[in-house]
Amino acid sequence: MSENANSRGQRRKELERQKKSKKTSKTGWIKRILVACILIGLAGMIFGGGLFAFYASSAPALDEESLRDPITSEFYDINNKIFATTGSEKRDYINYKDIPKDLEEAILATEDVRFYKHNGIDFFRLGGAVLANITNGFGSQGASTITQQVIKNSFLQNEKTLKRKAQEAYLAYQLEQVYEKEEIFEMYFNKVLMSGTTYGFGTAASRFYGKDLKDLQLNEMAVLAGIPQSPNNYNPFIHPEAAEKRRNIVLLLMEQHGKITKKEMKEQQAIPISEGLLPEEKRQVTTDNKFDAFVELVKKELVAKGEDDAIDYGIKVYTTLDPQAQTSVENALSSENFPTENMQAGMTVLDTKTGAIVAIGGGRDFDFGTNYATQKDRAIGSTVKPILDYGPAIESLDWSTGHTIVDEKMNYTGKDIQINNFDGKYLGEMTIREALYRSRNVPAVKTFQEVDQGSRKEFVNKLGITGDYLDFEAAAIGATEDISSMELAASYAAFGNAGIYSEPYSIREIVYRDGETKKTFKPKSTPAMKDSTAYMITDMLRDVVSDRSGATGRAANVSGLDVAGKTGTTNYSDDEYQKYNLKDGSAPDIWFAGYTSNYSIAVWTGYHERKDAIDTTNENERNFAQRLFKQVMTNVSQGKETPTFKRPNSVIEATIEVGTSPLRLASEFTPNELKRTELFVRGTEPKQISDEYEQVEVEAPTKLKADYSLGDQTVTLSWKHKAPKRRDKEFDVAFEVSITVDGGSPTVLQTTSQKGLIVTGIEPGTSYTFTVVAIAENITSAPANTTLVIDAVEESEDEEEDKDKDKDKDKDKDDDSVPPPGDGTDPPPDDGTDPPPGDGTDPPDDGTVPPPGDGTDPPPVEDPDYFTPDE
Repeated sequence: MSENANSRGQRRKELERQKKSKKTSKTGWIKRILVACILIGLAGMIFGGGLFAFYASSAPALDEESLRDPITSEFYDINNKIFATTGSEKRDYINYKDIPKDLEEAILATEDVRFYKHNGIDFFRLGGAVLANITNGFGSQGASTITQQVIKNSFLQNEKTLKRKAQEAYLAYQLEQVYEKEEIFEMYFNKVLMSGTTYGFGTAASRFYGKDLKDLQLNEMAVLAGIPQSPNNYNPFIHPEAAEKRRNIVLLLMEQHGKITKKEMKEQQAIPISEGLLPEEKRQVTTDNKFDAFVELVKKELVAKGEDDAIDYGIKVYTTLDPQAQTSVENALSSENFPTENMQAGMTVLDTKTGAIVAIGGGRDFDFGTNYATQKDRAIGSTVKPILDYGPAIESLDWSTGHTIVDEKMNYTGKDIQINNFDGKYLGEMTIREALYRSRNVPAVKTFQEVDQGSRKEFVNKLGITGDYLDFEAAAIGATEDISSMELAASYAAFGNAGIYSEPYSIREIVYRDGETKKTFKPKSTPAMKDSTAYMITDMLRDVVSDRSGATGRAANVSGLDVAGKTGTTNYSDDEYQKYNLKDGSAPDIWFAGYTSNYSIAVWTGYHERKDAIDTTNENERNFAQRLFKQVMTNVSQGKETPTFKRPNSVIEATIEVGTSPLRLASEFTPNELKRTELFVRGTEPKQISDEYEQVEVEAPTKLKADYSLGDQTVTLSWKHKAPKRRDKEFDVAFEVSITVDGGSPTVLQTTSQKGLIVTGIEPGTSYTFTVVAIAENITSAPANTTLVIDAVEESEDEEEDKDKDKDKDKDKDDDSVPPPGDGTDPPPDDGTDPPPGDGTDPPDDGTVPPPGDGTDPPPVEDPDYFTPDE
């Protein structure tokens, strides 16, 4: 027992010893970790301090002029010449004492609520930003104070790097040691970008509201205070909805920081954003730069690329602008060229191969109002048909340009809504080529229905166009959204570039203030479709601008250039016709998009307000978009070689018979009006020849008669013939009449459409064989022959003497004269058996045998023809 008790006691002591050992071990590890963290922290602080000191040592010096004036950014064209600058525009400079207190409170509540409490760096705000950056990635949230923003906008580049942040913090602290808070706030207030070329709150108040600062209402101050975070996106003229949301956030922040009451906040938030804004007709141009529409486009692209603040830092922007093309566009959009007083237009011109935007027309005498080249709230009409209908069908289904489709009455699927063509007619069976150049709507919708939704969307998306509306049948004929002239021109350019799509762009490169840091913006080109699809669509669109009957784009054709293009017209609803009291033929939008191998141009025409309509019954208004296209395309192409579109090896031509299903090659008997030379993807062309039409059988004339008149010395020929038919269509027949004299060689007397001929100058004592053949569809029948032997007549001496006297009387007459035919009476009327001979045409004049009559007017159709054989 005692041994067992000792054993248990020993085991307990051993367990206690092990527990104590483990506890000591755990505590040791914790101490080690804490020591390591402290050491790492110290090392980090030392390293961070050193790095901060290193970066701070290379910071630029504070400069009074740079602090108070915006830095100029420069814009260069394709020739690397400056065409515009920003930052040097006229500004309304405001002293701190003249800044309304409510506006200062709105700015501080939004940008830097602790401005008057920190020394240039807000460590509380910095902590929140650090946490956000750890969670969401570096640069996801900024912590810049107003002081830091002044430094950034005056001396540093717009880049999210540790170096810039370190220099910004260092210089902000230095700035606070030199200048009073009110002076720093005044600097910020006057130099911050407020959209476009507008700098400073004082200038913005004048531009947006036409007021001095002291006259602004609280809600208007909130609008201005919200702009600096994203100047172009919160421009109330261009983006009123976004500006209103931002204003309401500013008002909410003011209420949260005790600057206004909740009641005041709600009252101000309820005011429409448009209230107080200057109407468009009173807005003033804020720059003397050339090509303002292009400058605006470049700024939008900077925003889209995340460089929206870059212009504040004195960058150089190398653009794709071609000054010759831009001048041509602006000349075309001069007011004097427009058919009506208030009509508007917008256009984009870009390089077919690269997508580089060489010119843009923002509107009629553009001055920073609505940019109609980049607007997306107008449907594009039938210009969508190559993109959404026929392109996908050729790409996915290997349709040929000769694929047959029927233009007939039909409704949208599952709806009691009829699809109408612009002329209210339905033309029946036709090729998709004809359907496209005639811009028929029913064939377009039918083609849309044939392609599965996935394939269609993939095709369209590759051309830079997206949207849920693409699934609806009405989109097939132009009921589209969110497509600008820029995007339309880029989509069409892919057809002219062997199926390669290039995203449109206006910036080649930007160079920052240090002259070394650069960013290139040219996007990569990507295959959007097969080269066969691109060429076949292009070839179909050539016919749109051709002189083909029914072609809708003739006015856009440019002589000497290989042009392809498409018209587009949108419609009003029945409700809109009543609401706006519109007349028949009214249209809200008319488009034209077209291209050569060098340039792609898309043009929109219409009015600022939808209630104002284009009169499509007026040719000047209806074709204005086409004329603008032609004028600009002609000018930009001068002096440049424009290659024609080349058919790729993947495409083959074949002459088919329209109406065959599946398509078959035309036979030698296919009527000419049913023959079409169309394009096929190589390997899909038809191999079989159509047997729909057989050779026309032309029967020989029957009951050929030759009646001799001794007194007139004429022979009247007459015959019967049954015209050939095919499918109840009777072909035109011509009859070739020949004569053989005394067994000699046959001579063709005449070809006539009549069933008879009068031959004059018949001499007694001669044998005549007459031959008649029928000719139809280039097929000649077997001959019908008849022979007439005229016996010689013996004359008495008195008759011979009289004959000699008659000859003496006629010796001064023309030896080639033809005695009057006939006996003075009309040939017998048609009794249903023997048709009247003669076709009323003149016989061939060979200098020996003159035609009857006066040589110009043929005898009436009911009379037989006349012919005098050679003597």
